[in-house]
Amino acid sequence: MSQTETLNPSRDDFAEMLEASLVGRQDFEETVVKGKITAIEKDVAVIDVGLKTEGRVALKEFSQPGKPADLSVGDEVEVFVERVENANGEAVISREKARREEAWDRLEKIYEKNERVDGEIFNRVKGGFTVDLGGAVAFLPGSQVDIRPVRDAGPLMNIPQPFRILKMDKRRGNIVVSRRAILEEDRAEQRQEVVKEPNEGDEREGIVKNITEYGAFVELAPGVDGLLHVTDMSWSRVNHPSEVLGVNDTVRVKIIKINPETHRISLGIKQLTPDPWEGVAAKYPLSAKFSGKVTNITDYGAFVELEDGIEGLVHVSEMSWVKKNVHPGKIVSTSQEVEVMVLEVDETKRRISLGLKQCADNPWERFAEEHPIGSMIEGEIKNITEFGLFVGLNEEMDGMVHLSDLDWNRSGEEAIKDYEKGQTVQAKVLDVDPEKERISLGVKQVGSDPMETIGDIQRGSDVTCTVTAIETGGIEVQIGGSDGPKAFIRKSDLSKDRSEQRPDRFAVGDKIDARVTTIDSKTRRINVSIKAREVAEEKEAVAQFGSADSGASLGDILGAALKEKEKKD
Repeated sequence: MSQTETLNPSRDDFAEMLEASLVGRQDFEETVVKGKITAIEKDVAVIDVGLKTEGRVALKEFSQPGKPADLSVGDEVEVFVERVENANGEAVISREKARREEAWDRLEKIYEKNERVDGEIFNRVKGGFTVDLGGAVAFLPGSQVDIRPVRDAGPLMNIPQPFRILKMDKRRGNIVVSRRAILEEDRAEQRQEVVKEPNEGDEREGIVKNITEYGAFVELAPGVDGLLHVTDMSWSRVNHPSEVLGVNDTVRVKIIKINPETHRISLGIKQLTPDPWEGVAAKYPLSAKFSGKVTNITDYGAFVELEDGIEGLVHVSEMSWVKKNVHPGKIVSTSQEVEVMVLEVDETKRRISLGLKQCADNPWERFAEEHPIGSMIEGEIKNITEFGLFVGLNEEMDGMVHLSDLDWNRSGEEAIKDYEKGQTVQAKVLDVDPEKERISLGVKQVGSDPMETIGDIQRGSDVTCTVTAIETGGIEVQIGGSDGPKAFIRKSDLSKDRSEQRPDRFAVGDKIDARVTTIDSKTRRINVSIKAREVAEEKEAVAQFGSADSGASLGDILGAALKEKEKKD
């Protein structure tokens, strides 16, 4: 190369030199190299990494969290070269980044193999804790600290312990670890070992660790729990597990079931004693009476304990003969001793149906004995409905008077208007049905049936009537005395002469003679007619005293008939 060429380099020569310089930089930058500490100044260490200039690193980068740095001049350390030269001409190096790079390489291998990594919890942050994994800082969520919620994490701080890496993101520098995963793995191993030992049916002692609404968790061995369901605590009814057990109680249990796949163990206490339901049908025969204690009251009935582990249901319909549509709590109370009758036993379904009312006299049967059909009673009207009256017979029972049994002569709809709630009435017992729990009463039956008082009255008989009412279409009359049946004489039947067919010519209380034209026992109606009687008398007179053909006029015949009648009188 000539001197001219050396003193005057071309653009190509300059590009070659720049490239060579950059290659050297690139070989160093973003790499971890070894360096020697040449000096320690206050809080920084001066390190020679073989570059033109030395680099400076804060001493705190060489110390463990919460511990001072242990360094001296001449020590060799690994550092991360960020830049070969900055604006001041110094090398930019970092011990922390070196440790981080080293740690990340190590942790990535551990993460790929799904192995455990040791670390220390050194600080509390929002949502969890920070963990030192030997150069890299990871986040430990609060939910991953322990199997159960941890109130005080103090005993876990700054203690080397294993963790499981859940997630790694080198670009963002995020690592998420779990301590709970390690505990669950250890617990599963212990459980698996324990599960191999016992068999279903074995008896063990355990400690109650937790109580829930549905049961209790019993620790059979360190890290091995079994579930004691509330239904397996006692043969008797248990409303809440706390009624039987308390936390830290030592209990003897029986292993009911072991699931080798899920490693779940089901436990029981009641299985340690014989099943009281075996042979229950023979122990509690039908229609037999027993004493028991009310244990629970619901809307549909009450549960009665006959013995430990044996409960029967008294349905609301079997609680009282007379109290209907009443809540069971108003009839019995919890812990009350009651006498019940066995109605049904289903040993397979473990059900016993009991009756409370069957242990008391049937009031309907008692009423039938004390008040036979035809007897008279007196009671207060409790209610008036569209189909009759309800009459109170005592504090518990009512009898019903149907509309058809209110009055002999009037319709029920009309007769019921005469009655008011609270009114005292007399009635006759018509029927008592203990099965249907019905008592039929009659008010009209207290008096005699007017139809029975007509005696020898037949169709065509002449009767004496008393006018009781004047109406536009005729008159209402009562046959015979005050107890006689009523009848109605139509306007057209008031007289043979049309001029005399006027209701207003009669007055209430007038006595009149009429002839019975029809008697209908089904409709209880008797029809009488004045006109029919007059016509009949005229025919009799004509037949007795002659006819118009003999020359006698109708007036002569009637006159002669009247004279004859006067002679007889």
